[in-house]
Amino acid sequence: MSHSEIPTALSSREDALRIFKAGVAAADPYQAVKSCLFTEGQQLEFLLDLNDLTQKRTGHWSKVHLIAFGKAACAMAKAAQEIIPAHLLAVGSLAVTNYENVTTLDAIEVIGAAHPLPDEAGLNAALKCAALISLAQANELVLVLVSGGGSALIPYPAGAISLAEKIAATDLLLASGATINQINCVRKHLSLLKGGGLARLAIPADLHALILSDVLGDDLSTIASGPTVADPSTYNDAIAVFKSKNNWDKVPAKVRQHLEQGRLGKVPETPKPGDPVFKNTGHTLVGSNAISVKATLKAAQDLGYQIRLYDAHLCGEARQAAEKCVSYAQNLIANGIEKPVALLAGGETTVTLKGNGRGGRNQEMVLAFALAAEQHGLTGPWTFLSGGTDGRDGPTDAAGGIADQDTLKRMRHAGIDPLAMLDNNDSYTALKSSQDLLDTGATGTNVADLQVLLIHPTLTQIHPS
Repeated sequence: MSHSEIPTALSSREDALRIFKAGVAAADPYQAVKSCLFTEGQQLEFLLDLNDLTQKRTGHWSKVHLIAFGKAACAMAKAAQEIIPAHLLAVGSLAVTNYENVTTLDAIEVIGAAHPLPDEAGLNAALKCAALISLAQANELVLVLVSGGGSALIPYPAGAISLAEKIAATDLLLASGATINQINCVRKHLSLLKGGGLARLAIPADLHALILSDVLGDDLSTIASGPTVADPSTYNDAIAVFKSKNNWDKVPAKVRQHLEQGRLGKVPETPKPGDPVFKNTGHTLVGSNAISVKATLKAAQDLGYQIRLYDAHLCGEARQAAEKCVSYAQNLIANGIEKPVALLAGGETTVTLKGNGRGGRNQEMVLAFALAAEQHGLTGPWTFLSGGTDGRDGPTDAAGGIADQDTLKRMRHAGIDPLAMLDNNDSYTALKSSQDLLDTGATGTNVADLQVLLIHPTLTQIHPS
């Protein structure tokens, strides 16, 4: 298609999808591991920074204990297994992933578990992980492959807390619009593996983690609740999260009791920065939302769009984020655009549940964008996509949504009231009715969300009166 012509809605949607998929491809976990782990004889070598090839960690370890968990666990484990000589790999290598991403691996046990709310299979996997890591000896390496979703996939409740009570506490936070940082602060203080707990178990062995980040800003203590790194947060902080959401009184009694005992120093804190636990640990960040956003910018440019990074850390309520994006686009059009523009973003919005419908933050943002575009009179051909790089948005089978200026028309034609659907948090049903669900299937990776807004000029936009 020549971008000098007004595009069809279909061609614009195809472009948006191609740009999104370029972002997902940049977070390919198999390639990410291959780009930073090398071997020569008995020696393993890790790049510590993908942008600086001189920073390396090398070691002659006698055995490597391989543990992978997260949505990208299988792909990461497969890559590591292909690189590490078979005679160095310890018996009992393990990969724990969400059910959708389970694949068979030679000589690696793969366990499927639930996400975002943990289940019994995840608990059993966590117990197995802990047992395997505890076997590691001095002069051996525990190689931990961490990706998004890892926090929910290996739940190991601390103290007397049951899995059901831990799930109830997590559920309260998810429904209250808590940020990923707030949720993970709590998880770290309800778990034996999170918040540096796994590093503590690995002693006296060395440990190295290859981390695929699903967290904005790539705070390693937040990704999968930081099982291999120091945790600066405290029991006091965890209690404050619930109190800030006004649901401390709804927290299960044993969870409240555990957090209170921790606050009083009766339960050990998570290991803090500078703790000797981390003396022989290292890590490499192998993929992130920032890397994927960079790839979407390049893909859009290659397709002939004028590119703008709208927001590298998109967050806040999905509806409000959508409205701000519409306002930004309107200002852009008001100043006159002469060629197609791609506004690109990456991040992770939140949704405070008020209704009982189905949908995730990306679907909610797409529906809210379509409504805000109509309300504020966003003119001309536009296409807006918001999707999770893991291929799953909330508790649905869609990755997100992709809307255009005719989306609401299609919904109403199908007998759907889009505003009522948004108020009931039922974006899935609404977008399904207009055939605007973004369906990629499980991608095997997870680096948060990507947004693509394509605006094509009309003759009046090129020469505004």
